Amino acid sequence: MKAINTLRMGGADILPLVEGGKGVSVSTGASAGAWAAAGGAGTVSIVNADSYDAQGNVVPQIYHGRTRRERHEELVNYAIAGGIAQVRIAHEMAGGKGRIHANILWEMGSAERVIMGVLEGTKGLIHGLTCGAGMPYRLADIATQYGVHYYPIVSSARAFNALWKRSYNKAAGLLGGVVYEDPWRAGGHNGLSNTENPLGPEDPYPRVLALRQAMRGFGLDDTPIIMAGGVWWLEEWEDWIDNPELGPVAFQFGTRPLLTTESPIPEAWKQRLRTLRQGDVYLNRFSPTGFYSSAVNNSFLQELQARSERQVAFSAEPVGTHVVPYGVGARKREVFLAAEDLEHAQNWEAQGFTEAMRTPDSTLIFVTPDRAREILADQADCMGCLSECRFSNWSQRGPSYSNGHKADPRSFCIQKTLQDVAHASGPDQDAVMDNNLMFGGTNAWRFSTDPFYSNGFVPTVGQLVERICTGR
Repeated sequence: MKAINTLRMGGADILPLVEGGKGVSVSTGASAGAWAAAGGAGTVSIVNADSYDAQGNVVPQIYHGRTRRERHEELVNYAIAGGIAQVRIAHEMAGGKGRIHANILWEMGSAERVIMGVLEGTKGLIHGLTCGAGMPYRLADIATQYGVHYYPIVSSARAFNALWKRSYNKAAGLLGGVVYEDPWRAGGHNGLSNTENPLGPEDPYPRVLALRQAMRGFGLDDTPIIMAGGVWWLEEWEDWIDNPELGPVAFQFGTRPLLTTESPIPEAWKQRLRTLRQGDVYLNRFSPTGFYSSAVNNSFLQELQARSERQVAFSAEPVGTHVVPYGVGARKREVFLAAEDLEHAQNWEAQGFTEAMRTPDSTLIFVTPDRAREILADQADCMGCLSECRFSNWSQRGPSYSNGHKADPRSFCIQKTLQDVAHASGPDQDAVMDNNLMFGGTNAWRFSTDPFYSNGFVPTVGQLVERICTGR
């Protein structure tokens, strides 16, 4: 195995090992600070991070505003306070070693306000900004304003080319690196294009080589590329290390830090990771962001899948084969179905899925009354955690703060489920894990086969980094 040598990144020589950012209270100051202390780049997520009261207890993110706009302002305040708290913890734990990065999703509601609020409150403590989930053109401007390096997350050379030409060429000196996030293998939200097959993962090497060639065309020969998604043992990536064709490469680990002593996720989540088998994590299209996302196959995803399968097209007027009247809702407002779809609807009703809910695509889905009430309550409680949301029709742009579309009941409140899964406690943790969204990279099944984790061993972050450096 080749030696893992330091790499120049963000103005310092560090190990080419980066902690992947995981939002909503998962990539915390403790995890990031420990990763930096081990010599790499630790990442604090400032996507609705936890803050603490005077006794050190997590402050629950409870919303009191009567309108979505009022709740959105509460969310922004929570995010800024939590981001500041976690960055300060990371800085203290790092002890001046490594680098501390802050990660945010560009499609998060009021992302720019949150980034700048956290930077204002932590001047000199953050070394780099990592940002993806969209096209963050303004990232370079913000980095320049605060004098920090920036690390855009892309899934193709084409995406970086667009970012560079529109914005990043004006701040080349602060471009600390480019994160290539593999859209088939990375955990969380992924950047698959409409022309890419979610079931046909491509070899990352040609895609990263194309990214390097594009960067060389802009004079970025020595700017590191950070490979994210699917990295487990570095001996499997040995041909990427010190490869002159690829240039300087670092490796990002998002899933593996979940199973460490510093990881804040509930014990039931850590135990679930140990039981995964190949294929238990997969890409799905249910996210209210519109992106594909990679998550553990559990009852939560299975219910969403079944919800979409219990679906028929309808017409507001009798047209074509849609001539059979059907009453929707408490007032039984009339729409028209095809005869065979009426039969499907009646079969679902007989099974207890008696509530028909309209989607923006002129279809009906059929759910139980309890599920319908939950969906409507979650939509009503929206706090605008995304810049736009398919589930609630929220948009952060005024004056209406609506995206102009009907809310889609085939999706879910992502803020609610990620808060619940990150903060589960007590004897019902297993049920919480099964009935909420659990993000993970597609390699998460390797926890159950990697001898490093045998006999129930849970490493510290320092022990994990040390192990990664062996290549095994």
